[in-house]
Amino acid sequence: MTRFTSLDRRRAASIGAAITVTLCTLGVTLLGLPGTAAAADPKVGYVRLAHLSPDTPEVDVYLSNLASTKPPQVFPGVGYGTVSGYLPLPPGAYEVDMRLAGADASTPAVKTTSVTVQADHAYTVAGVGKNADLGLRVINDDLTSPTNNRAKVRVIQASIKAPVLDLSINGGSTVAKQVKFATTTAYHQVKSGALTLKAKPSGGGTATTMKVTLHSDSVYSLLVLDSKSGLKPELLTDATRNGPMPKGPVDTGAGGTALTDRQFILPAAIVAGIALPLAAFLAYQGRRRRLNWNRRRAESGAR
Repeated sequence: MTRFTSLDRRRAASIGAAITVTLCTLGVTLLGLPGTAAAADPKVGYVRLAHLSPDTPEVDVYLSNLASTKPPQVFPGVGYGTVSGYLPLPPGAYEVDMRLAGADASTPAVKTTSVTVQADHAYTVAGVGKNADLGLRVINDDLTSPTNNRAKVRVIQASIKAPVLDLSINGGSTVAKQVKFATTTAYHQVKSGALTLKAKPSGGGTATTMKVTLHSDSVYSLLVLDSKSGLKPELLTDATRNGPMPKGPVDTGAGGTALTDRQFILPAAIVAGIALPLAAFLAYQGRRRRLNWNRRRAESGAR
């Protein structure tokens, strides 16, 4: 019966250690590839900017960190119906200024507001209302995941043509009723799947429908705008479990995107399961080759 000597064991251990290091390095590299979990930064909040005033022309929007000497971020030529993506920002106090498009940065802002950004929170800062009483409003976005494989939807009402709206999904299930112009509803949990959303002026009028797919564990804003032909509903994806920023408690990934213990242990177990048997097999093959070589030498000497 073939037995391992102490030397064989040491060689097997050395081979196993080398293979384990190599495979662990490969495992860490694979875990860092795009599309796999990556550690989320828990020390940022998220802000997006929107122009929701139907009769206000394009504006330049300035976002300033009040604790920083850096120049503000500038978003030029923002028109009605535009909603930016979420901007990750360090916690702190920020100022949002709105100037008419092309105005010099030194001119007084048309509207100014401030927002205090907290870590792991999200906000929409929007210009709302008619131009005559235009305001900048800070809207708190609740992006925590819905429950029971449902979706979560709210309504942002930016249509002056239908100043009060009723919103429903196919079958007549109500999403929100009597939503007034320049207001935002709370989020409502609804069933997920392929649905038809209907926006209708309260008290009667022509309804506008749109087909959408709401994914489970995802959060949406239904933005209702004016267009030349009537109402123009648009569905914004605020957060999705498998989707983009923001991360963390504003949940767009399975518990955020930080690696869990289970996610780490599984690759480690796979590495160990491959490395140790492979090391033993290589040591056995080396032992077998040496025995065959010694046998051939013995047979050659006997001749």
